[in-house]
Amino acid sequence: MDFNLTEEQTAIQDSLKRYLAKDYAFEQRRALTKTPLGHSAEAWATYAELGILALPFPESAGGLGGNAVDTMLIAETLGASLALEPFLSTVVLSGSLINEIGTPAQRDTLLAGITQGTLQVALAHGEPGARYATNHVAATAKKDGAGWSLSGHKVVVLGAPSADKLLVSARTSGSAFDTNGVSLFVVDAKAAGVTVRAYATQDSQRAGEVLLKDVKVGADALVGAVNQALPAIEHAIDRGIAALCAEAVGVMAALNAATLEYLKTRKQFGQPIGKFQALQHRMAEMAIATEHARSMALLAAVKVESADVAERRRNVSAAKAYIGQSARTVGQGAVQMHGGMGVTDELIVSHFFKRLTVINATFGDADHHLGKFSDSLLAA
Repeated sequence: MDFNLTEEQTAIQDSLKRYLAKDYAFEQRRALTKTPLGHSAEAWATYAELGILALPFPESAGGLGGNAVDTMLIAETLGASLALEPFLSTVVLSGSLINEIGTPAQRDTLLAGITQGTLQVALAHGEPGARYATNHVAATAKKDGAGWSLSGHKVVVLGAPSADKLLVSARTSGSAFDTNGVSLFVVDAKAAGVTVRAYATQDSQRAGEVLLKDVKVGADALVGAVNQALPAIEHAIDRGIAALCAEAVGVMAALNAATLEYLKTRKQFGQPIGKFQALQHRMAEMAIATEHARSMALLAAVKVESADVAERRRNVSAAKAYIGQSARTVGQGAVQMHGGMGVTDELIVSHFFKRLTVINATFGDADHHLGKFSDSLLAA
């Protein structure tokens, strides 16, 4: 298998790196975390100009015809700069769902807005008590004339505070844990009956709780077939996991670079602490863990579009479990080698560590996916 990047992949990644290095410095990011929006509208517009937001979608939908490896490269680059913009929620999760099961009209309008940077969308799927069970859907959608009436409670909806539209999963038949009976709807984030309780997560990203009370939507709000949305939702979440794995690799690589620079400049007993063999060994372990994680992230990106669902889930879970363990090795090692200042808000190391911690917990932590991987081996 050829693991070399194409000229197009290298060019778009380099363009994004140059922009982030020039206009997304750490102090600028810290300032953005304190704004009401929580990210940069200017950066989002620039991503659209660079083609970042259009990259994963087919040319027929106004995209650039990219694949999961392209998404991996973008996510890794954004991770290295701790970018705050809702690329994961809008492009990877919501955009892929609309592209996969949306109607032609939905693809024309919603994907056009996403690729042009004028529309942000959030996937509202997780619910209280569900933990990591993707089939737990207690929110309901009942027929209301020609349309539908939605009620329910969604939690930890990534990107919800800035979203213009919500993709809401709701049960149209069956009970809370049935795999059948789940449908998906496009809901205006400011529609009557929709309440979004916004908050900042531990890594300074933005999420929210979404409460729906008798929210009326038209028949054209249904995304995909009635009762059959769960497989597509789970596929979108797998794509999100693959992107998170790549983002974690970007964070770990940047964290290693910052730690290595610190070891070269911080002096103790009249010499740089990087000369101490114990710290050299620890740094080598962190570098090895990052390279192994990069291989697993690539595996997830290659397999996430596999037609074999069992193979896709097995490889995505393997990557998420391994990268969660690697992130702990790198994150804890970096904080410890920076000493007490490694946990201060003024140092970027603490922000890298927080992001790795949240990535590990998102869509299933290392222990959860290790269990899923073991179950898949037994099933095979």
